[in-house]
Amino acid sequence: MARRKAPRLPDAILDQLLAGADPKTAFEADGLLDELKKALAERALNAEMDHHLAGEDAGNTRNGYGRKTVTTETGRIELAIPRDRQATFDPQLIARYQRRFPGFDDKIVSMYARGMSTREIVAHLRELYGIEVSPDLISAVTDAVLEEVAAWQARPLQPVYPLVFFDALRIKVRDEGVVRNKAVHIALGVRADGSKEILGLWLEQNEGAKFWLRVMNELRNRGVEDVLLAVVDGLKGFPDAIRAVFPEALVQTCIVHLLRHSVDFVSYKDRKLVAAALKDIYRALDAAAGEAALAAFESSEWGRRYPAIAQSWRRAWGEVIPFYAFPGEVRRILYTTNAIEALNATLRVRARGHFPTDEAALSLLYLVLNRSENAWKMRPREWVMAKAQFAVIFGERFTRAMAA
Repeated sequence: MARRKAPRLPDAILDQLLAGADPKTAFEADGLLDELKKALAERALNAEMDHHLAGEDAGNTRNGYGRKTVTTETGRIELAIPRDRQATFDPQLIARYQRRFPGFDDKIVSMYARGMSTREIVAHLRELYGIEVSPDLISAVTDAVLEEVAAWQARPLQPVYPLVFFDALRIKVRDEGVVRNKAVHIALGVRADGSKEILGLWLEQNEGAKFWLRVMNELRNRGVEDVLLAVVDGLKGFPDAIRAVFPEALVQTCIVHLLRHSVDFVSYKDRKLVAAALKDIYRALDAAAGEAALAAFESSEWGRRYPAIAQSWRRAWGEVIPFYAFPGEVRRILYTTNAIEALNATLRVRARGHFPTDEAALSLLYLVLNRSENAWKMRPREWVMAKAQFAVIFGERFTRAMAA
């Protein structure tokens, strides 16, 4: 389908607009662009008044103009706001009590989503646009995001997700006068068509079986009836909590997290060699071959030097096995929570220093995640094969996900 081109002003109109004006000043405050914005806004407001009066009683007529100064992304402009005799006109473009031009709040939220603090946003608006706004105004705009977060966190979800990744990001939050480390847990669902959806955010200082059970029940209450395969990072009590709510779910540990945990036991100079030796385990043809490779590693020089590695793999073995049921192309999807690690990398850049409150942390992280989600367009290349494999392994459960 051909792309729609943006409407273009004819050169004759542009020449008329620029006649007698210095083009260098067109983009400055009170320059040509601000004059155009003012003229178009007042034209739109007058059109709104005409529409309003057309639907009113014959006794209601225009009653002159009021003056209102509104803040835009380039400065301040004074608008003539039409009035009616019965004072029933409430314009849509600039609402009765609105003091900021449409799009200005979006600019603030966009800067906030990029990790700028309230003071940085105030300074940025002053230096770049010459606009003086109070920190209270910035806070009022960003606080409005909390309502959006609450609605988003409670929205209905799909009844079936073939694949859900769970992971956590550590951040610092001021809590009762003390800066504490807290975990923001993220659930990323993959629908039957391969598209991705962030299911929710949960901020918690202490995680455990009770916390994860609450998260699973929340997903259930929002409409999720079945999860075919959950990929987790080996958090304590997590597999049991998933199965308590979704008893048929397969739980797969994230292999990359398991590898990272393994090399934590290893001296820095040996890490690459040990990581290479572990490849035989997770690249094995099936579960039996994988277990044989684990036994071989355990009896090898590296296994004897670092016995804790094999022990950690054996403790997680029940959640490693599902991985072997899939071919290599599909394993690349399951093998890691990379889909969510990329989000975490973005969040770590934005989450500088510490957050003043839990709410501020959730607001910023929600905005960053929402921007990331809107940018997702491509399905994983391996998903076509994954769908065929899921259809065989999960049968009617996957068919139901396709129909949702």
